[in-house]
Amino acid sequence: MMVLDRQTDELVCCFRIRLFQGAADLDRSYSAQFYDLTRLSGFPGRIAELGRFCVRPGRRDPDILRIAWGALARFVDANDIGLLTGCSSFAGTEVSAYLDSFALLKAAHLAPMRWMPGIKSGEVFRYSELVRHSPDRTRGLAQMPPLLRSYLRMGGWVSDHAVVDRQMNTLHVFTALETEAIPKPRRRQLLAISA
Repeated sequence: MMVLDRQTDELVCCFRIRLFQGAADLDRSYSAQFYDLTRLSGFPGRIAELGRFCVRPGRRDPDILRIAWGALARFVDANDIGLLTGCSSFAGTEVSAYLDSFALLKAAHLAPMRWMPGIKSGEVFRYSELVRHSPDRTRGLAQMPPLLRSYLRMGGWVSDHAVVDRQMNTLHVFTALETEAIPKPRRRQLLAISA
């Protein structure tokens, strides 16, 4: 999907969506390279994976994300998707730069155990290592990728570890959103944006 600026015809946002016929097909997903998604094979609904969700550098207009999420909401609704998945990326591979973010994820946003992605990658940072870290909530939220914050505001959840991806120079976190968890007013708002 692409979001274009109608005044300039400039591409301002894009992302890809991959539908899976059943949860058992998840081993072909991008995320499955880094996470053991065996537990998700029991998910009862249809699953879609979002990837490469990017906003053009320098474009800070919040309407861009709203329009993208609105288009995505319409797609989810039309295709009866029960779970959106993907990886949220933190820039760089220095875990210490994001301790507040990871502590917040550990405290309030971990996946239910029945869906929790397992460890598959050789180099990971487990949030459980943050035994005595008291997070600064403001800093932790500010350091999170905007896409991750959006997922969390709608009821999303994450893996209990971040993968250190030195090839892509990122730390990424498996992220998911059960569409039934999206608050109804928010869902109606998103669908109205895309109408």
